[in-house]
Amino acid sequence: MSPPLIVFRPEPGASATAKRARAEGWAVTLLPLFEIVPIAWQPPDADNFDAVLMTSANAVRCGGPRLADYHGLPLYAVGGQSAEAARKYGFGTVIAGETNVAELADRIRAEGAVRLFHPCGEHRRTFDESGLGIVHVPVYAARRTAPPDLAQAIGDEAILLVHSPRAARYLDTLCTAQSIARGTVSLVAISEAALAEAGTGWRAALAAERSTDAAMLAAASSLGGRSAIG
Repeated sequence: MSPPLIVFRPEPGASATAKRARAEGWAVTLLPLFEIVPIAWQPPDADNFDAVLMTSANAVRCGGPRLADYHGLPLYAVGGQSAEAARKYGFGTVIAGETNVAELADRIRAEGAVRLFHPCGEHRRTFDESGLGIVHVPVYAARRTAPPDLAQAIGDEAILLVHSPRAARYLDTLCTAQSIARGTVSLVAISEAALAEAGTGWRAALAAERSTDAAMLAAASSLGGRSAIG
């Protein structure tokens, strides 16, 4: 019997991760640590930009109708989920780039798009912006949920999936506060940055090779979980 997966990412991403994991035969528990909520924002003039930078599908979901002001611009998306969300919302020219924003920024520089509009979250990851003029406009926030009872949710041999450095940091804090025994629990982080924030003492802990659910589930399998089907 495979160990249970505990997914800490916010909705709707949590359900998307769970759907994929269950299709591969995993038992999944959802325990979102944050809730994504839209926040008020003032759209800058679209004529001032060469392109849109989309680093999260949450920006599309929470940006509201004023994002349509930028439909005439090409959009660079970090990862397939952001690209798919942008296309569904009406962006016509969507360049699906790397799953790492730093790598995508290198591509944008090479293609000559200098002035970028970046609808983002209140807490965003920094990267090398040299040679680019980026206007970051927060359109959503990730608010902490009520602290879950981790001891009840996390059993021995569980594998925890952590989708951001901020979530990893909060999970580390909660585990310490609730005296969670980490020695029987494994953790898979979406990136090296997230892994660095997850603390120590886990039975096993590693970062996925790519920042995708597929890579995270493959990493979970490598920790002694089940092999993916199909």
